[in-house]
Amino acid sequence: MKKKMLEQTFRLERTARIPVGFWLHLIPEAETGDAVARPSLAEESISAHRSFIRTVRPDFVKTMSDGFFFYPSGGVPRERTGPSDLAAIGPSDPWIQGQVEVQRRVRETDPELPYFYNIFSPLTSFRFLAGRERLMGLLKDDPESLAAGLGRMGKGLAALAKAIVAEGGADGIYLSVQNPERELFGSDFYRRLISPAETAILDAARSAGGRSILHVCGYAGIRNRLEDFAAYPADAISYARAVEGVPFPAARAVFPGKALIAGFANTPGSVIHRGTRAEVEAETRAILKEAAGLPGIIVGADCTVPSDIDLERLGWVREAANPKAAWGFPARWRLPAHSEAMSKLKRSSAWQATDILGENI
Repeated sequence: MKKKMLEQTFRLERTARIPVGFWLHLIPEAETGDAVARPSLAEESISAHRSFIRTVRPDFVKTMSDGFFFYPSGGVPRERTGPSDLAAIGPSDPWIQGQVEVQRRVRETDPELPYFYNIFSPLTSFRFLAGRERLMGLLKDDPESLAAGLGRMGKGLAALAKAIVAEGGADGIYLSVQNPERELFGSDFYRRLISPAETAILDAARSAGGRSILHVCGYAGIRNRLEDFAAYPADAISYARAVEGVPFPAARAVFPGKALIAGFANTPGSVIHRGTRAEVEAETRAILKEAAGLPGIIVGADCTVPSDIDLERLGWVREAANPKAAWGFPARWRLPAHSEAMSKLKRSSAWQATDILGENI
């Protein structure tokens, strides 16, 4: 029934209730860990995903790529990675097969749920490898070489998208994109040099029979030009409503015919993270009031919610969005104490839901 509900939402049809979708990082070392070299990270991720699914019973699952943030750079140290080091890896590469295995085993938790696997855009993936300063320097001084490297990386990520759907059993992908310093690089620059590598990934998922959610990421409070992504071949758009300051009707005008996933701010201390139940319910009602009359709305957040959130809060949103539904939720929405991955997460004082540059992702 949840797959059918999501399909109806993607087609902008009316549904029996409002879908709700939240996600968070589930393992420590998500950004710095290398699950190819250290398979235990992948095992922890699978275990944590299973606990999350069984506890929250979500309307759909965004399978996190924690432990696989670093695109293969051919053995070149990440800090020295340049565009010429980026190659179009194939589906048999261990980095791709490791993620296929994670998705396949996570899906086994509940095959009836829709699953969308997280993939970062080539631009973001290169930033993870080389750092923001190096990325910005290349964008300014050698954009053509960078674009060529991102194009090769895009082919590798397209191979990942295809394999995730065809072999991993995912219903589709969740592609995270973002404008680099929109004040410095205009729409023509982005569409000519950056977009082709990104749309190739969406096309690959579709060619394998998968759907796609395009996430226009407002990390660190940085705003995007939503119109740069209006023509992307995605089925749904996840955008940072709070960061962008763009209400649902305005976003639908930019993305006509697309389902929209948005709602809550996701920053530490925000309503979804620390607000009272009454405040969470009031914010849910305000979000739905703004979206009133618009089909194809999924209530979510700007991006990943803080990893230390009490999961019962997500239930408050679903109950407030659908007060007439009979849920039968457990008294407390908490991941089981035996979840090794989550226990480590709670013990890790250094762990925060930020990327290697200290930004929300």
